[in-house]
Amino acid sequence: MKAAFLKLHLAVFLAGFTGILGRLITLNEGWLVWYRLLISSITMWILFHFTKKLQRISAKQRWQITGIGFIAALHWVTFYGSIKYANVSIALVCFSAIGFFTALIEPLFFRKRVQPVELLLGIVCIVAIYLIFHFDPRYKTGIIIGLISAFLAAIFPVMDRVMLAKVNPETLITYKLSGGWLTLSLLMPWYTMQFPADHIIPSWTDFFWLLFLAWICSVWAFRLSAEALQKISAFTVNLSYNLEPVYGILLAFLVYQENKLLHGSFYVGFAMILSVVAYQTWRVAKKKSQ
Repeated sequence: MKAAFLKLHLAVFLAGFTGILGRLITLNEGWLVWYRLLISSITMWILFHFTKKLQRISAKQRWQITGIGFIAALHWVTFYGSIKYANVSIALVCFSAIGFFTALIEPLFFRKRVQPVELLLGIVCIVAIYLIFHFDPRYKTGIIIGLISAFLAAIFPVMDRVMLAKVNPETLITYKLSGGWLTLSLLMPWYTMQFPADHIIPSWTDFFWLLFLAWICSVWAFRLSAEALQKISAFTVNLSYNLEPVYGILLAFLVYQENKLLHGSFYVGFAMILSVVAYQTWRVAKKKSQ
C-alpha cells in the first residue's frame, strides 16, 4: 500500500512538473503540444501493442475518441499558451477554475442536478482568479487563455468517463492522444499563420525536454497512476490530483523564483483556492465514510 501511495504522488508531482517544462521549452505552445502528442502516442502504440492492452474498437468509437483528443489538445495548447503569456503560477491558478466549469458541465452530460455547494466553491475560485487579475493586470491575456484552458479541461475528463464504460484506459489514452495529434496537425498550418513561431524544429535541448515531457510526465505518469489504482481507490487517486497546481506552483517558485514577480493579491487568491480544495477534500471524504 505504501508503494502505491508513493507511485500516486510521484505521478501527481510529474503532472505538476509539466508547467515548468512549458516555460523551459522554447517552442511556441502549438508546436510544443504537437511534438508532445506525437512522441507520446507513438510510444503508447508500441508499449500497449506489445503488452496486448489495446482493444479493438468500432469506427464510431474511434471518431468519438478522436473528438475527445481534439478537445484535450486544445486544452494543452491553451494551458501552455497561458504559461507563455503569463507564467507557470498564473496558469496553474487559472487551472483551478476547472471545479467551477465541471460543476456546470458534468450535470449536463449525466443529466443530474447542479450541486449548489460545488457551484459555490467553483465561484469562489473564479473570484480568487479575479482578485489576481484585478490587482495585477500584466497577466490579462495569460489569465483569459488560462480560463479557456480550464473550461476545456472540464469537458474532456467527463467525456472520458462516458467512454471508459466501453473501452479500457490504455485504449482510450492511446486513441485520444493519437486523435489529438491528428486533429492538431490539420489545425497547425492555420495556427502557425495566426501565431507565427520563431522556429518549429526543436533544438537538441528542447528535444530532450520534449522526450522528458512525453515519456516521463505523460507515459510513465499514466503507468504510475494505473499501478496505484490497483491498490487504492479511484476516489483517492482523483482527490490526490488536487495537489497538482500546488506542486507546480511550488516548483515555479523554486526553479524560476516566480514568487518575486507576484503581488500580494496572488497569495490572497491562491489561499482562497487552497481553502476550497481543502474543504472539498474534507467534504467528499466525509461523504465517503458515511
